[in-house]
Amino acid sequence: MRTAFETFFSSWAMTDSAERGAAIAASLTDDATYADPRSQGRLIGHDAISDYVGMFSANAPGWTATVVSYDEVGGFQRGKVAFGGAGPDGKDMVQHGTYFGETDESGKLMLLVGFAGE
Repeated sequence: MRTAFETFFSSWAMTDSAERGAAIAASLTDDATYADPRSQGRLIGHDAISDYVGMFSANAPGWTATVVSYDEVGGFQRGKVAFGGAGPDGKDMVQHGTYFGETDESGKLMLLVGFAGE
């Protein structure tokens, strides 16, 4: 069974907005909050988060976001994510982020905050 973390980050490679929205709805509560260094503040709810994630796939076609490590303690999660694909020069590149989350009793993420680097 995939974690909400894995399902959420799989959506970053999805170019179809309906498919991406379904993955986000499956992994996040309706009023989930998301933030990272590029989000320019907190994003709340499926639509805002899906639009933001959609910008990633539009601006970095073919890139993926892969959870490379994950652990959980008392309903809090930590995951390291590798964002990778072809750079402007055509060579493969990888950027890493560390994310911290909190799930509700159903296992969906209520809060997810990311930081650049490992």
